[in-house]
Amino acid sequence: MYTGEIISLIVAVSWTITAICFEYAGKRIGALTLNIVRLLMAIVMLAISLKLTTGHIAPWDAGQDAWMWLILSGAVGYVFGDFCLFNSYLLIGSRFGQLFMTLAPPTAAIAGYVFLGEKMGTYAIIGMLVCIVGIGFSIIGKSGENSHKVGIQLPLKGVLYGIGAGVGQGLGLVLSKIGMNCYLDYNPPATSLEEFMLPFEATQIRAFAGVVGFLIILLCRGEIRKLISSFSDKSAMVTSASGTFFGPFVGVSLSLMAVQYTNAGVASTLMALTPIIILLPSKLIFKEVITFRQVLGAVISVAGVALFFV
Repeated sequence: MYTGEIISLIVAVSWTITAICFEYAGKRIGALTLNIVRLLMAIVMLAISLKLTTGHIAPWDAGQDAWMWLILSGAVGYVFGDFCLFNSYLLIGSRFGQLFMTLAPPTAAIAGYVFLGEKMGTYAIIGMLVCIVGIGFSIIGKSGENSHKVGIQLPLKGVLYGIGAGVGQGLGLVLSKIGMNCYLDYNPPATSLEEFMLPFEATQIRAFAGVVGFLIILLCRGEIRKLISSFSDKSAMVTSASGTFFGPFVGVSLSLMAVQYTNAGVASTLMALTPIIILLPSKLIFKEVITFRQVLGAVISVAGVALFFV
């Protein structure tokens, strides 16, 4: 009883662990280097799981159109979206970084309308507005203790990175859906297990694109030595591996499992609780000051996500 709901909550906790691990690792080796490291780790983990379940280490038979759309999705979701997300972790912390990720559902809804012709209901539109209000409520306040002026309480650059992260994630998700649809049209899965593993295969293609994209940026910056030296930082490697395991690997797996046991809307809403769950760990681990306004803003944003599934 309540199996799907319990799994969904575990996913939210898993993504909380991922965010905290990546914030810590990012502060040690940098956001760009961390992205390459964790995507390489994800590719290996996915290759092992695909080999054990489908017999191959990568979806070479996905078809040209599927590869094209999924590579584009990786460029948007990983190279742009995750680059913004990890930099937001460094500037405003994983707590606020995850809060801005509630912009992903509204972005996905708009992109789905534009690219796939998916309709947006009244609740979805209201949900978008509620998400934005919740984020605004969390980051806006008095600009000084004795001032009546109202302003953003976070670095503007960090806020822009957070917005970019949410937008990149939502748009990347829709592009992934197009790519998976192309995969199904070109090479329909022969078994239920192959169908179940399709999102993992799509994730791996996106990860390939992400690694290439980040390597190009790294080479252009002349920071390849920084990447090589990062592997000697045992603490960063352990937390990067932990974040990768709980995020792209366990998190994705359990999220797919959750929707098998409960309504997709219920599962998605519970999995979106990360901005709330992360509040206590952020206070305990990073000694961050958490105000009532910030907590209420996170709750409002998650409520906005919930409206998408009413």
